[in-house]
Amino acid sequence: MLHPKAPPENDAAAKMQRARGSGRVVTKVHQGQTRLAELYQEGCAKIRLPKTHAVAIEAVLINTSGGLTGGDNISWEAVAAPGARVVLTTQACERIYKSSGGDAFIRNRLKIEAGAHVDWLPQETILFEEARLNRSLEVDLADGASFTGIEAMLLGREAMGESARSAILSDNWRIRRNGKLIHAEANRLSASDLERDALSLLAGNNAFATIVHIAENAEQRLNAVRALIPADAKAAVSAIGERLIVRVLAPSGLALRRIITPIIAHLSGAGVLPRLWLT
Repeated sequence: MLHPKAPPENDAAAKMQRARGSGRVVTKVHQGQTRLAELYQEGCAKIRLPKTHAVAIEAVLINTSGGLTGGDNISWEAVAAPGARVVLTTQACERIYKSSGGDAFIRNRLKIEAGAHVDWLPQETILFEEARLNRSLEVDLADGASFTGIEAMLLGREAMGESARSAILSDNWRIRRNGKLIHAEANRLSASDLERDALSLLAGNNAFATIVHIAENAEQRLNAVRALIPADAKAAVSAIGERLIVRVLAPSGLALRRIITPIIAHLSGAGVLPRLWLT
């Protein structure tokens, strides 16, 4: 006698496994050197602290899932103690793969105490076809604190002839000093041909980056940063008060790196790129 077929699994049972992770690093200052005070990591989020000879502590953020897709969620948090110097980077480019439904979420939060400096220098994020990414960066600065941050995006893999024209991106930055909003970014890609091709938007380019530098002397560094930008680069820099902003477009990831790396090195608290950017 044949047994009847089992009923289909319900939605809850049929859900695919998703990547989840959160990491947190908290610093202290001891005898003029920045040291680790607290380290927390959960799920696919791992943090490694390579030995350096610099005053700053360097934290490498690692997503062990190998990439993110719809429904995945990862968060990073760092607290820089008063007077601390912190560099945050990633082991490799983050990859956002085709979504079968919903967004991949990345939440980043930085707290920078009085007189401290944080370099937020993740390597590029690669969006694949039909990827969906929802990302945010919250930065809270105290008096005398400074910050240098970059987010660089690659639309597809140049070597594979990809352009990820169906990728969707929502990227929001909020930077505050003593609770007061001093800078906001809201970048959107909605898989529109107009966004990708219009001369006032991406103009057919497959790589772009935003660099933000917050410091009391930001305006004084404007000319030096402009001098680092090649004459033929699709890039612009501006400074208002304590904010210096650099925006760059490039046809490829390699072309983008050639433009942004001297700028990052100049604006970083350490004055050099993290070693993982050079490998």
